[in-house]
Amino acid sequence: MKKIHFFITFFFLGLTSVFAQQKSAIVIDYADHFDKNEIELPDAVLLSGNVKANHDGIIITCNKAYYFQKENYLKAFGNVQMVQGDTLYLNGKYAEYNGDIKQAFATGDVSLRSPDMSLVTDTINFDRVKQEAFYNSNGTIINKENTLKSKSGRYFVNQKKYEFRKSVVLTNPQYVIKTNYLDYYTNSGHSYLFGPSTITGKENFIYTEKGFYDTKNNKAHFVKNSYIKYNDRLIKGDSLFYDRNKEFASATRNVKITDSINKAIIKGHYGEVYRNKDSLYITKRASVRYLIDKDSMFVHGKRLVVTGKQGERIVRGYNNVRFFKTDMSGKCDSIHSDQKKALTKLIGKPILWNIENQMTGDIMHLIGNNKTEKLDSLKVLNNAFIASKDTIGTGYNQVKGLNLYGKFKDNKLYDVDIVKNTEVVFYMRNDANELIGINKNVSSKINMTMDDKSKIDTITFFNQVDGDIYPETELPENARKLRGFLWRGEERIKTKEDIFPPEENEYETKALKDAKEEIAEPNAPMEIRKETLNYDKKKKK
Repeated sequence: MKKIHFFITFFFLGLTSVFAQQKSAIVIDYADHFDKNEIELPDAVLLSGNVKANHDGIIITCNKAYYFQKENYLKAFGNVQMVQGDTLYLNGKYAEYNGDIKQAFATGDVSLRSPDMSLVTDTINFDRVKQEAFYNSNGTIINKENTLKSKSGRYFVNQKKYEFRKSVVLTNPQYVIKTNYLDYYTNSGHSYLFGPSTITGKENFIYTEKGFYDTKNNKAHFVKNSYIKYNDRLIKGDSLFYDRNKEFASATRNVKITDSINKAIIKGHYGEVYRNKDSLYITKRASVRYLIDKDSMFVHGKRLVVTGKQGERIVRGYNNVRFFKTDMSGKCDSIHSDQKKALTKLIGKPILWNIENQMTGDIMHLIGNNKTEKLDSLKVLNNAFIASKDTIGTGYNQVKGLNLYGKFKDNKLYDVDIVKNTEVVFYMRNDANELIGINKNVSSKINMTMDDKSKIDTITFFNQVDGDIYPETELPENARKLRGFLWRGEERIKTKEDIFPPEENEYETKALKDAKEEIAEPNAPMEIRKETLNYDKKKKK
């Protein structure tokens, strides 16, 4: 059958009136056949065979079409394709196009393609004026290595942006994002998550209710009810930054890191975790809580650093370290705790309180037992001094020497050896707690045993013992205190809250105030901070 070419004039259809209107008409460029059926379709022209039409920069091709000249409307059937410039291709089994309002509708194995992405769905609408396409019939987007699925979505052509809604899944070779609200930019790979959302990777699981994810550079920022979970650690904070390539995470304000393997909870207002290096850093009212024999040990330092893999953890605390346990507390300049060796070193002016005993020295070592997970022994090296208040009077029991070696039972000091140049002042009482006298002497070594309340039960002196037991009236007050004695009971840490010095509590107040403002994660790149925190403002505009 003879091919008929339809050019712009449409003289055979009498379309002169259409061209007189302000709105441009759909132009039929070509078709193998044309026909009119005044009975069934009185207002339409039937086009078939290699149909090609255009309208203001969009080209439409199909196998068959109905063109309604009065409505400036086209219905296309079979292998439908709409091409806008060289950037947008829309394919489907069936489509409709309204030339007056420049809106298209397509259904049946629909695909929408651009140079950097492709969308497959069942039905799609395209508004050429707004340059927006939207679907409500389940769609799949492929953008390089990212595949996105959702029940509904909207594509903004000029911005190269998708808004995904309901049952959204973004699949990447390294992770899967699930949410009900995701904004995604195909050119930059930037994703914005709102509402309950999860990101599941090979090594971790992330939850957030507001966040930003750069799918190209694998960097993210989360700012609402967010956490990152590894096999052995859970990281929480008001603001989280995450770099998947480096497996690095940092958190700001109300930071809480739970170490399930080592039964530890680490808190502060700024923290960093390097998973591949098995290390973390915490500061700004930093503390770590350990579970020890059904009791908790709380440690504070201006800076706390935890390194090493499971079973070989090393904890370092710097600057004004303070710690508390129900039967023990202390202070020092810094602390070094080695899990494998079960050795904790108190460094720099250490002081330790065990029940009512105050111990000081140049260096202190606490040695544990990894099998029983209990405290085993104590070493105080150089200028060892142990003191406690007399049970009834105002005096102080005191023992000093070069070194002190103690043994613990059920985390309570029960046996103590003090060696070299030892001196003692001890208030001796009978079973009725009546003062018998004050024992003051020197010797080369002393052994003390303690009762279940860590009070001195017996004292044994060894070698070169020189001294006596004095009635209270015969020993002057100034002779009842050994040289170097300083009672520091007012400094004793009696509760877990006491581990924080006043200046740290002031910081806590400021941190809570700052928490009301959206201060971005300081370790996040500037562009990521701005993207996450200002996106709501951009959406409103």
